[in-house]
Amino acid sequence: MADLVIRDLQVQVEEKVILKGVNLELSAGEIHAIMGPNGSGKSTLANVLMGNPFYQVTRGDVLYKGDDLLAMAPDERAKKGLFIAFQYPVSIPGVTMASFLRTAVSARRGYKNELIPVGEFQKLLMAKVNALKIDPSIVGRYVNEGFSGGEKKRAEILQMALLEPQIAIMDETDSGLDIDSVKVVADGIMQMYEDAKGRMGVLVITHYSRILQFLRPHHVHIMYDGRIVVSGGSALAEELESHGYEGIRQQFEVVAAEVQEEGAVRRAGKVFWVVH
Repeated sequence: MADLVIRDLQVQVEEKVILKGVNLELSAGEIHAIMGPNGSGKSTLANVLMGNPFYQVTRGDVLYKGDDLLAMAPDERAKKGLFIAFQYPVSIPGVTMASFLRTAVSARRGYKNELIPVGEFQKLLMAKVNALKIDPSIVGRYVNEGFSGGEKKRAEILQMALLEPQIAIMDETDSGLDIDSVKVVADGIMQMYEDAKGRMGVLVITHYSRILQFLRPHHVHIMYDGRIVVSGGSALAEELESHGYEGIRQQFEVVAAEVQEEGAVRRAGKVFWVVH
């Protein structure tokens, strides 16, 4: 069984249904990308996986290493190795990055009523800062306060490196970044992925294919109207870059007209899933 299994996931906010039956499997050692137009449900999926109570799961299952992920509190999910890099990281005035990261690392490593020793943490912190080529002054600043967009995303990557997740969810990490910053962030993700030697899976949620040029995903999925409707290889992202989502929409509607019940149709190396 895959490490993360999503089956027929339906989610709503108040009376509005956003996810309408999402199916996805991801294992350590794999890089998956989810793309899709605005409002298709990509960020909703990320928030549900990390336990945001604003979203109501009305149907389906999410299993993490065989356990019911939806029954776990957000902190329990993080301790078990799930990590999310937020699209809009929040600021925490008065709390330095170093203090925040030491507390997070202590919780991830199972320290009960104490923190990881200062000397051990400083050695670990500086090793990651240097490996990721991050300005060391960032660790003395308050969390995300006054940070530029690029600094916020680099801070998220540093947090990810220290926590060493087994499944990393990147929710539009490239949002608002110029191409140079996108490459820096992507290089950081790939360095951690390669260092993990098959022990980390990555789920990248993005609008654009530019970050995927550096991340080289094994699988690309297109989300449309609350469902993953097309799955394929990295060439699928290149097709979107050339033709946009309109072509995907038209192909999906043609397939939907042909399929009379839930199922899959393979066309031109892509798999179209249709749910009635």
